[in-house]
Amino acid sequence: MSSLASSQTASPSIVSERVSRRQRKRRVFNGVFAALCVLAFAVVVVPLADLLWMTLSKGSAALSIGLFTQVTNGISGGLLNAIEGSLVLSGGALLLAAPIGVLSGIYLAEYGHGRWGRVVRFLSDVLTGVPSIVLGYFAYVTLVVGMGWQFSALAGAITLAIMVMPYIARFTELSMRQNPASLREAAYALGCKEHQVVMRVLLPSARAGVLTGVLFALAISVGETAPLIYTAGWSNYLWNGKLTQEPIGYLTYVIWSFINQPFASAHALAYAAAFLVVGIVLAINLVARLFLLKKRVS
Repeated sequence: MSSLASSQTASPSIVSERVSRRQRKRRVFNGVFAALCVLAFAVVVVPLADLLWMTLSKGSAALSIGLFTQVTNGISGGLLNAIEGSLVLSGGALLLAAPIGVLSGIYLAEYGHGRWGRVVRFLSDVLTGVPSIVLGYFAYVTLVVGMGWQFSALAGAITLAIMVMPYIARFTELSMRQNPASLREAAYALGCKEHQVVMRVLLPSARAGVLTGVLFALAISVGETAPLIYTAGWSNYLWNGKLTQEPIGYLTYVIWSFINQPFASAHALAYAAAFLVVGIVLAINLVARLFLLKKRVS
């Protein structure tokens, strides 16, 4: 009887000891896992922060009035031709990609429930994963050489438009799908036709998400280099308005090419161009985030 009573009184202490041992093991495991997460975060963020700091510090030091008023003269001068060319290429790509991408997203959201919709969605996802340099080489074979356009603004804009179109379509589709069913039912109850419901009710309601997709596509096009090397070429002069058979300058070419030159003037232009590209992309992303925040609040 005494041994049975002692075993019964000792069992709660044994259980609590086991529980405390498991808790210690869990705390050790959680601490190790948290340390590994912090280490992985540092491995990613520290090089990125160092790169951004070097770009911003050296790029801002290279800024001057002449940078925005003079064209590139060999490995010196300004970046007026490159700034203008980037605006032309990205703006042209957006003019081509935005209407097609938005209409594709509307189709996928409202009518793309069958086999053809699944095929279009699959091809859009595949196109998103294609490396940009592959698109550039394809455009070089078909547009630059095959159609005889040579290095030109139109070939570069079309290549960028093909690259960013799937992003606009996907943002538009997701934004359209987030519209409540009551909104569509109310429009039908008021006697609206199908195209009126889509274009005058659902699309305006999803405009924040659609504009966000367009802005993200613009940011992607501004930072691209590989497809433009094969299609736009490079020019030290301002764009003369010709769409074909005339190369055009752009900022990312300055970054890619001039940084390899053994001259301080070339390095200054490269860092200044990198500073401008980072600033433009950052500004576009901030505006896109504001649109997303506005959509969530509303």
